[in-house]
Amino acid sequence: MTIADVSIVVLLLLFAATALRGFNLGLGAFAAAFLVGLAAGIPSEEVTAFFPGDFFVLIVGVTALFAVAKINGTLDWLLDGLLRLVRGRVVLVALVPFTAGALLAAFGTLPAAVTAIVAPIALGLSARYGLPALMMAVLGIMGIVSGLLSPLAVYGATARQQAASFELGLPEHAPVTFLLSSLLAGAVVCAGALVVARVRGILPTGPSLVAADGHESPAAGGSGGAAPAEERAAAPAPLVLLVTLGGMAVVLVLSVGFDMNIGYLGIVAAGLQLLLLRIDPGLAVARMPWGVVLLIGGLLTYIGVMQDLGAFERISELLTIEGSAMLTLLLLCYIAGITSFAASSIAVFVTTMPLLPAVVEAGVSPVGAVIAVALTSVMVDINPLGITGGLILGAAPEETRPALFRQLLAYGLVSVVVAPLLVWAAFSWW
Repeated sequence: MTIADVSIVVLLLLFAATALRGFNLGLGAFAAAFLVGLAAGIPSEEVTAFFPGDFFVLIVGVTALFAVAKINGTLDWLLDGLLRLVRGRVVLVALVPFTAGALLAAFGTLPAAVTAIVAPIALGLSARYGLPALMMAVLGIMGIVSGLLSPLAVYGATARQQAASFELGLPEHAPVTFLLSSLLAGAVVCAGALVVARVRGILPTGPSLVAADGHESPAAGGSGGAAPAEERAAAPAPLVLLVTLGGMAVVLVLSVGFDMNIGYLGIVAAGLQLLLLRIDPGLAVARMPWGVVLLIGGLLTYIGVMQDLGAFERISELLTIEGSAMLTLLLLCYIAGITSFAASSIAVFVTTMPLLPAVVEAGVSPVGAVIAVALTSVMVDINPLGITGGLILGAAPEETRPALFRQLLAYGLVSVVVAPLLVWAAFSWW
Protein backbone atom coordinates (compact mmCIF):
# COMPACT_ATOMS: atom_id res chain seq x y z
CA MET A 1 0.00 0.00 0.00
CA THR A 2 1.44 3.36 -1.05
CA ILE A 3 1.27 6.55 1.00
CA ALA A 4 -1.32 7.81 -1.52
CA ASP A 5 -3.51 4.81 -0.68
CA VAL A 6 -3.01 5.50 3.03
CA SER A 7 -4.21 9.09 2.54
CA ILE A 8 -7.40 7.80 0.89
CA VAL A 9 -8.08 5.44 3.79
CA VAL A 10 -7.49 8.30 6.24
CA LEU A 11 -10.02 10.46 4.35
CA LEU A 12 -12.63 7.71 4.66
CA LEU A 13 -11.85 7.34 8.36
CA LEU A 14 -12.26 11.09 8.86
CA PHE A 15 -15.80 10.98 7.47
CA ALA A 16 -16.61 7.84 9.44
CA ALA A 17 -15.35 9.49 12.63
CA THR A 18 -18.00 12.22 12.35
CA ALA A 19 -20.34 9.68 13.97
CA LEU A 20 -18.24 9.85 17.15
CA ARG A 21 -19.26 12.30 19.83
CA GLY A 22 -16.62 14.97 20.37
CA PHE A 23 -14.96 14.55 16.96
CA ASN A 24 -14.55 17.72 14.86
CA LEU A 25 -13.97 17.06 11.17
CA GLY A 26 -12.13 20.35 10.60
CA LEU A 27 -9.66 19.77 13.42
CA GLY A 28 -9.30 16.13 12.41
CA ALA A 29 -8.50 17.11 8.83
CA PHE A 30 -5.80 19.56 9.93
CA ALA A 31 -4.28 16.87 12.17
CA ALA A 32 -4.45 14.33 9.34
CA ALA A 33 -2.78 16.76 6.93
CA PHE A 34 0.12 17.20 9.34
CA LEU A 35 0.51 13.50 10.22
CA VAL A 36 0.13 12.14 6.68
CA GLY A 37 2.48 14.88 5.45
CA LEU A 38 4.95 13.88 8.15
CA ALA A 39 4.77 10.24 7.06
CA ALA A 40 5.25 11.28 3.43
CA GLY A 41 8.19 13.55 4.19
CA ILE A 42 6.31 16.78 3.40
CA PRO A 43 7.61 19.66 5.56
CA SER A 44 5.00 21.32 7.79
CA GLU A 45 5.62 24.62 5.97
CA GLU A 46 4.44 23.01 2.74
CA VAL A 47 1.40 21.53 4.49
CA THR A 48 0.51 25.00 5.78
CA ALA A 49 0.84 26.36 2.24
CA PHE A 50 -2.06 24.10 1.22
CA PHE A 51 -4.43 26.11 3.47
CA PRO A 52 -7.00 27.72 1.13
CA GLY A 53 -6.52 31.42 1.75
CA ASP A 54 -8.79 32.22 -1.20
CA PHE A 55 -11.58 30.22 0.40
CA PHE A 56 -11.08 32.05 3.70
CA VAL A 57 -11.50 35.39 1.92
CA LEU A 58 -14.53 34.05 0.06
CA ILE A 59 -16.39 32.88 3.17
CA VAL A 60 -15.57 35.97 5.22
CA GLY A 61 -16.56 38.35 2.44
CA VAL A 62 -19.84 36.69 1.47
CA THR A 63 -21.06 36.05 5.02
CA ALA A 64 -20.04 39.53 6.19
CA LEU A 65 -22.60 40.99 3.77
CA PHE A 66 -25.32 38.79 5.23
CA ALA A 67 -24.24 39.59 8.78
CA VAL A 68 -24.63 43.34 8.24
CA ALA A 69 -28.02 42.88 6.58
CA LYS A 70 -29.18 40.72 9.49
CA ILE A 71 -27.89 43.09 12.18
CA ASN A 72 -29.45 46.23 10.71
CA GLY A 73 -32.84 44.56 10.24
CA THR A 74 -32.96 44.56 6.44
CA LEU A 75 -33.41 40.79 6.10
CA ASP A 76 -36.06 40.62 8.83
CA TRP A 77 -37.92 43.49 7.18
CA LEU A 78 -37.85 41.77 3.78
CA LEU A 79 -39.04 38.47 5.26
CA ASP A 80 -41.85 40.11 7.21
CA GLY A 81 -42.98 41.92 4.07
CA LEU A 82 -43.06 38.62 2.23
CA LEU A 83 -45.23 37.02 4.94
CA ARG A 84 -47.69 39.92 4.92
CA LEU A 85 -48.16 39.71 1.16
CA VAL A 86 -49.67 36.20 1.13
CA ARG A 87 -52.88 37.05 3.06
CA GLY A 88 -53.92 33.42 3.53
CA ARG A 89 -53.96 32.42 -0.14
CA VAL A 90 -53.42 28.67 -0.40
CA VAL A 91 -50.58 28.44 -2.90
CA LEU A 92 -48.91 31.63 -1.73
CA VAL A 93 -48.87 30.51 1.90
CA ALA A 94 -47.35 27.19 0.81
CA LEU A 95 -44.71 29.04 -1.21
CA VAL A 96 -43.61 31.36 1.61
CA PRO A 97 -40.90 29.00 2.94
CA PHE A 98 -39.75 28.28 -0.62
CA THR A 99 -39.40 31.96 -1.50
CA ALA A 100 -37.83 32.88 1.84
CA GLY A 101 -35.30 30.05 1.53
CA ALA A 102 -34.40 30.99 -2.04
CA LEU A 103 -33.87 34.68 -1.24
CA LEU A 104 -31.83 34.08 1.91
CA ALA A 105 -29.63 31.43 0.27
CA ALA A 106 -29.12 33.52 -2.86
CA PHE A 107 -27.97 36.48 -0.76
CA GLY A 108 -25.16 34.41 0.72
CA THR A 109 -26.61 32.96 3.92
CA LEU A 110 -25.16 29.56 4.78
CA PRO A 111 -27.67 26.71 4.20
CA ALA A 112 -27.74 25.70 7.88
CA ALA A 113 -28.47 29.31 8.90
CA VAL A 114 -31.24 29.58 6.29
CA THR A 115 -32.74 26.32 7.50
CA ALA A 116 -32.72 27.64 11.07
CA ILE A 117 -34.76 30.63 9.83
CA VAL A 118 -37.04 28.88 7.34
CA ALA A 119 -37.86 25.69 9.27
CA PRO A 120 -39.87 27.47 12.01
CA ILE A 121 -41.75 29.44 9.34
CA ALA A 122 -42.56 26.29 7.33
CA LEU A 123 -43.62 24.19 10.32
CA GLY A 124 -45.42 27.15 11.90
CA LEU A 125 -47.53 27.66 8.79
CA SER A 126 -48.12 23.90 8.67
CA ALA A 127 -49.44 23.85 12.24
CA ARG A 128 -51.54 27.00 11.83
CA TYR A 129 -53.24 26.10 8.55
CA GLY A 130 -53.18 22.30 8.67
CA LEU A 131 -50.79 22.01 5.74
CA PRO A 132 -48.72 18.78 5.42
CA ALA A 133 -45.58 19.15 7.52
CA LEU A 134 -43.37 17.15 5.15
CA MET A 135 -44.55 19.16 2.15
CA MET A 136 -43.80 22.45 3.91
CA ALA A 137 -40.36 21.20 4.97
CA VAL A 138 -39.59 20.11 1.40
CA LEU A 139 -40.71 23.49 0.03
CA GLY A 140 -38.45 25.33 2.44
CA ILE A 141 -35.37 23.20 1.70
CA MET A 142 -36.00 23.29 -2.05
CA GLY A 143 -36.14 27.06 -1.79
CA ILE A 144 -32.66 26.95 -0.26
CA VAL A 145 -31.53 24.67 -3.09
CA SER A 146 -32.95 27.17 -5.60
CA GLY A 147 -30.67 29.93 -4.38
CA LEU A 148 -27.69 27.78 -3.49
CA LEU A 149 -25.71 28.29 -6.69
CA SER A 150 -26.22 32.03 -7.04
CA PRO A 151 -23.00 34.06 -7.46
CA LEU A 152 -23.42 35.43 -3.93
CA ALA A 153 -24.14 32.07 -2.32
CA VAL A 154 -21.37 30.10 -0.65
CA TYR A 155 -21.95 27.04 -2.84
CA GLY A 156 -22.01 29.08 -6.06
CA ALA A 157 -18.88 31.04 -5.17
CA THR A 158 -17.09 27.91 -3.95
CA ALA A 159 -17.99 26.08 -7.16
CA ARG A 160 -16.41 28.81 -9.26
CA GLN A 161 -13.34 29.08 -7.03
CA GLN A 162 -12.77 25.33 -6.93
CA ALA A 163 -13.37 24.95 -10.66
CA ALA A 164 -10.74 27.64 -11.35
CA SER A 165 -8.35 25.98 -8.91
CA PHE A 166 -8.65 22.63 -10.69
CA GLU A 167 -8.60 24.30 -14.14
CA LEU A 168 -11.90 22.86 -15.29
CA GLY A 169 -12.24 25.54 -17.94
CA LEU A 170 -15.63 26.97 -17.07
CA PRO A 171 -17.13 29.29 -19.71
CA GLU A 172 -17.98 32.91 -18.93
CA HIS A 173 -21.69 32.13 -18.65
CA ALA A 174 -21.08 29.53 -15.92
CA PRO A 175 -22.32 31.69 -12.96
CA VAL A 176 -25.65 32.32 -14.71
CA THR A 177 -25.95 28.67 -15.71
CA PHE A 178 -25.25 27.56 -12.13
CA LEU A 179 -28.04 29.81 -10.83
CA LEU A 180 -30.52 28.68 -13.49
CA SER A 181 -29.80 25.02 -12.73
CA SER A 182 -30.41 25.40 -9.00
CA LEU A 183 -33.57 27.44 -9.63
CA LEU A 184 -34.88 24.80 -12.02
CA ALA A 185 -34.06 21.90 -9.69
CA GLY A 186 -35.70 23.56 -6.69
CA ALA A 187 -38.75 24.70 -8.65
CA VAL A 188 -39.38 21.26 -10.16
CA VAL A 189 -39.26 19.48 -6.80
CA CYS A 190 -41.40 22.24 -5.27
CA ALA A 191 -44.02 21.85 -7.99
CA GLY A 192 -43.90 18.09 -7.59
CA ALA A 193 -44.49 18.34 -3.84
CA LEU A 194 -47.52 20.58 -4.39
CA VAL A 195 -48.96 18.29 -7.08
CA VAL A 196 -48.51 15.16 -4.96
CA ALA A 197 -50.16 16.87 -1.99
CA ARG A 198 -53.08 17.98 -4.18
CA VAL A 199 -53.53 14.53 -5.78
CA ARG A 200 -53.49 12.84 -2.36
CA GLY A 201 -56.13 15.29 -1.16
CA ILE A 202 -54.06 16.65 1.73
CA LEU A 203 -53.80 20.18 0.34
CA PRO A 204 -56.81 22.48 0.89
CA THR A 205 -58.64 23.33 -2.33
CA GLY A 206 -60.22 26.66 -1.41
CA PRO A 207 -58.80 30.03 -2.52
CA SER A 208 -57.86 31.01 1.04
CA LEU A 209 -56.72 29.17 4.13
CA VAL A 210 -58.34 29.46 7.52
CA ALA A 211 -56.12 29.38 10.58
CA ALA A 212 -56.70 27.03 13.48
CA ASP A 213 -58.45 29.82 15.38
CA GLY A 214 -60.97 30.21 12.56
CA HIS A 215 -59.62 33.49 11.20
CA GLU A 216 -57.84 34.12 7.94
CA SER A 217 -54.42 35.55 8.68
CA PRO A 218 -52.40 37.92 6.56
CA ALA A 219 -49.10 36.60 7.85
CA ALA A 220 -47.62 33.95 10.04
CA GLY A 221 -44.58 34.15 12.21
CA GLY A 222 -42.16 31.44 13.30
CA SER A 223 -44.65 30.06 15.83
CA GLY A 224 -47.39 29.78 13.24
CA GLY A 225 -49.53 32.65 14.47
CA ALA A 226 -50.30 35.94 12.81
CA ALA A 227 -47.67 38.53 13.49
CA PRO A 228 -49.20 41.45 15.42
CA ALA A 229 -48.36 44.87 14.01
CA GLU A 230 -46.23 45.75 17.03
CA GLU A 231 -44.16 42.54 16.57
CA ARG A 232 -43.51 42.95 12.88
CA ALA A 233 -40.09 44.03 11.79
CA ALA A 234 -39.97 47.81 11.55
CA ALA A 235 -38.79 49.14 8.21
CA PRO A 236 -35.13 50.16 8.43
CA ALA A 237 -34.34 53.76 7.62
CA PRO A 238 -34.08 54.55 3.88
CA LEU A 239 -30.33 55.08 4.24
CA VAL A 240 -29.96 51.63 5.81
CA LEU A 241 -31.88 49.98 2.97
CA LEU A 242 -29.95 51.92 0.34
CA VAL A 243 -26.55 51.08 1.80
CA THR A 244 -27.37 47.41 2.50
CA LEU A 245 -29.25 46.44 -0.65
CA GLY A 246 -27.12 48.72 -2.81
CA GLY A 247 -23.95 47.11 -1.48
CA MET A 248 -25.25 43.64 -2.31
CA ALA A 249 -26.24 44.76 -5.80
CA VAL A 250 -22.82 46.30 -6.47
CA VAL A 251 -21.03 43.16 -5.28
CA LEU A 252 -23.23 41.01 -7.49
CA VAL A 253 -22.71 43.17 -10.60
CA LEU A 254 -18.94 43.50 -10.18
CA SER A 255 -18.39 39.82 -9.37
CA VAL A 256 -20.54 38.43 -12.18
CA GLY A 257 -20.27 41.15 -14.81
CA PHE A 258 -16.61 42.03 -14.33
CA ASP A 259 -15.25 38.78 -12.87
CA MET A 260 -13.90 40.50 -9.74
CA ASN A 261 -13.16 38.52 -6.58
CA ILE A 262 -16.45 38.22 -4.72
CA GLY A 263 -14.75 37.58 -1.37
CA TYR A 264 -12.76 40.80 -1.42
CA LEU A 265 -15.74 42.71 -2.81
CA GLY A 266 -17.85 41.45 0.08
CA ILE A 267 -15.20 42.47 2.62
CA VAL A 268 -14.95 45.98 1.14
CA ALA A 269 -18.73 46.40 0.99
CA ALA A 270 -19.28 45.05 4.51
CA GLY A 271 -16.50 47.26 5.90
CA LEU A 272 -18.01 50.36 4.32
CA GLN A 273 -21.49 49.42 5.53
CA LEU A 274 -20.25 49.02 9.10
CA LEU A 275 -18.68 52.48 8.94
CA LEU A 276 -21.58 54.24 7.23
CA LEU A 277 -24.25 52.65 9.43
CA ARG A 278 -22.11 52.86 12.59
CA ILE A 279 -22.54 49.20 13.46
CA ASP A 280 -20.33 47.57 16.08
CA PRO A 281 -17.95 45.41 13.99
CA GLY A 282 -17.79 42.87 16.82
CA LEU A 283 -21.42 41.96 16.11
CA ALA A 284 -20.59 41.16 12.49
CA VAL A 285 -17.43 39.22 13.36
CA ALA A 286 -19.38 37.15 15.90
CA ARG A 287 -21.77 36.09 13.13
CA MET A 288 -18.99 34.76 10.92
CA PRO A 289 -19.30 30.98 10.40
CA TRP A 290 -15.95 30.15 11.94
CA GLY A 291 -16.99 26.52 12.33
CA VAL A 292 -17.49 26.26 8.57
CA VAL A 293 -14.17 28.01 7.93
CA LEU A 294 -12.46 25.47 10.20
CA LEU A 295 -14.26 22.56 8.53
CA ILE A 296 -13.57 23.51 4.92
CA GLY A 297 -10.14 24.97 5.67
CA GLY A 298 -9.07 21.71 7.28
CA LEU A 299 -10.52 19.54 4.52
CA LEU A 300 -9.01 21.59 1.70
CA THR A 301 -5.63 21.57 3.45
CA TYR A 302 -5.79 17.78 3.68
CA ILE A 303 -6.98 17.60 0.06
CA GLY A 304 -3.90 19.61 -0.90
CA VAL A 305 -1.70 16.99 0.78
CA MET A 306 -3.61 14.22 -1.02
CA GLN A 307 -3.19 15.94 -4.37
CA ASP A 308 0.53 16.32 -3.75
CA LEU A 309 0.71 12.58 -3.11
CA GLY A 310 -1.29 11.73 -6.24
CA ALA A 311 -4.22 10.29 -4.27
CA PHE A 312 -6.94 11.72 -6.48
CA GLU A 313 -5.38 10.26 -9.60
CA ARG A 314 -5.52 6.94 -7.76
CA ILE A 315 -9.19 7.45 -6.81
CA SER A 316 -10.01 8.41 -10.41
CA GLU A 317 -8.44 5.18 -11.61
CA LEU A 318 -10.50 3.15 -9.15
CA LEU A 319 -13.77 4.90 -10.00
CA THR A 320 -13.35 5.25 -13.75
CA ILE A 321 -15.76 3.19 -15.83
CA GLU A 322 -13.81 2.38 -18.96
CA GLY A 323 -15.27 3.91 -22.09
CA SER A 324 -17.93 6.00 -20.39
CA ALA A 325 -17.08 9.27 -18.67
CA MET A 326 -20.79 9.97 -18.15
CA LEU A 327 -21.27 6.77 -16.15
CA THR A 328 -18.20 7.67 -14.11
CA LEU A 329 -19.85 11.01 -13.29
CA LEU A 330 -23.04 9.16 -12.30
CA LEU A 331 -20.98 7.01 -9.94
CA LEU A 332 -19.47 10.16 -8.40
CA CYS A 333 -22.97 11.58 -7.95
CA TYR A 334 -24.08 8.48 -6.07
CA ILE A 335 -20.98 8.61 -3.87
CA ALA A 336 -21.69 12.28 -3.12
CA GLY A 337 -25.36 11.57 -2.37
CA ILE A 338 -24.72 8.59 -0.11
CA THR A 339 -21.97 10.42 1.80
CA SER A 340 -24.06 13.57 2.16
CA PHE A 341 -26.93 11.63 3.75
CA ALA A 342 -25.37 12.06 7.18
CA ALA A 343 -22.22 14.12 6.53
CA SER A 344 -21.85 17.83 5.79
CA SER A 345 -22.94 18.53 2.21
CA ILE A 346 -20.44 21.34 1.67
CA ALA A 347 -17.67 19.05 2.95
CA VAL A 348 -18.73 16.32 0.53
CA PHE A 349 -18.91 18.84 -2.31
CA VAL A 350 -15.38 20.19 -1.84
CA THR A 351 -13.91 16.69 -1.46
CA THR A 352 -15.63 15.48 -4.64
CA MET A 353 -14.55 18.45 -6.79
CA PRO A 354 -10.93 17.21 -7.21
CA LEU A 355 -12.31 14.12 -8.94
CA LEU A 356 -13.98 16.13 -11.71
CA PRO A 357 -10.92 17.03 -13.85
CA ALA A 358 -10.61 13.40 -14.98
CA VAL A 359 -14.22 13.16 -16.19
CA VAL A 360 -14.04 16.62 -17.78
CA GLU A 361 -10.86 15.61 -19.59
CA ALA A 362 -12.71 12.53 -20.83
CA GLY A 363 -15.34 14.71 -22.47
CA VAL A 364 -17.98 15.60 -19.86
CA SER A 365 -19.16 19.22 -19.78
CA PRO A 366 -17.35 21.06 -16.93
CA VAL A 367 -20.48 23.07 -16.14
CA GLY A 368 -22.66 19.97 -16.10
CA ALA A 369 -20.19 18.04 -13.94
CA VAL A 370 -20.03 20.78 -11.29
CA ILE A 371 -23.82 21.21 -11.25
CA ALA A 372 -24.43 17.46 -10.96
CA VAL A 373 -22.09 17.02 -7.99
CA ALA A 374 -23.22 20.22 -6.25
CA LEU A 375 -26.95 19.50 -6.50
CA THR A 376 -26.57 15.83 -5.64
CA SER A 377 -24.73 16.72 -2.44
CA VAL A 378 -27.65 18.88 -1.22
CA MET A 379 -30.70 17.06 -2.60
CA VAL A 380 -30.49 14.34 0.07
CA ASP A 381 -30.31 16.81 2.97
CA ILE A 382 -33.95 16.37 3.97
CA ASN A 383 -33.38 13.45 6.32
CA PRO A 384 -33.48 13.33 10.14
CA LEU A 385 -29.86 12.15 10.50
CA GLY A 386 -28.24 15.39 9.33
CA ILE A 387 -28.19 19.03 10.45
CA THR A 388 -30.99 20.03 8.10
CA GLY A 389 -33.35 17.31 9.28
CA GLY A 390 -32.49 18.04 12.90
CA LEU A 391 -33.41 21.71 12.48
CA ILE A 392 -36.69 20.73 10.81
CA LEU A 393 -37.60 18.34 13.61
CA GLY A 394 -36.66 20.92 16.21
CA ALA A 395 -39.08 23.40 14.67
CA ALA A 396 -41.99 20.94 14.65
CA PRO A 397 -44.50 20.67 17.51
CA GLU A 398 -43.46 17.88 19.88
CA GLU A 399 -46.53 15.76 19.24
CA THR A 400 -45.84 15.66 15.46
CA ARG A 401 -42.13 14.83 15.64
CA PRO A 402 -42.34 10.99 15.65
CA ALA A 403 -44.46 10.93 12.48
CA LEU A 404 -42.37 13.65 10.84
CA PHE A 405 -39.17 11.73 11.71
CA ARG A 406 -40.46 8.67 9.84
CA GLN A 407 -41.54 10.79 6.88
CA LEU A 408 -38.18 12.57 6.69
CA LEU A 409 -36.29 9.29 6.93
CA ALA A 410 -38.36 7.72 4.13
CA TYR A 411 -37.97 10.82 1.98
CA GLY A 412 -34.22 10.88 2.59
CA LEU A 413 -33.74 7.20 1.74
CA VAL A 414 -35.73 7.59 -1.48
CA SER A 415 -33.69 10.72 -2.34
CA VAL A 416 -30.40 8.83 -1.99
CA VAL A 417 -31.59 6.34 -4.61
CA VAL A 418 -33.42 8.69 -6.98
CA ALA A 419 -31.80 12.15 -6.70
CA PRO A 420 -28.31 11.32 -8.07
CA LEU A 421 -29.81 9.66 -11.15
CA LEU A 422 -32.30 12.46 -11.85
CA VAL A 423 -29.77 15.26 -11.29
CA TRP A 424 -27.22 13.48 -13.48
CA ALA A 425 -29.77 12.92 -16.26
CA ALA A 426 -31.04 16.51 -16.13
CA PHE A 427 -27.84 18.53 -15.77
CA SER A 428 -24.71 16.55 -16.68
CA TRP A 429 -24.95 17.64 -20.32
CA TRP A 430 -25.35 21.38 -19.62
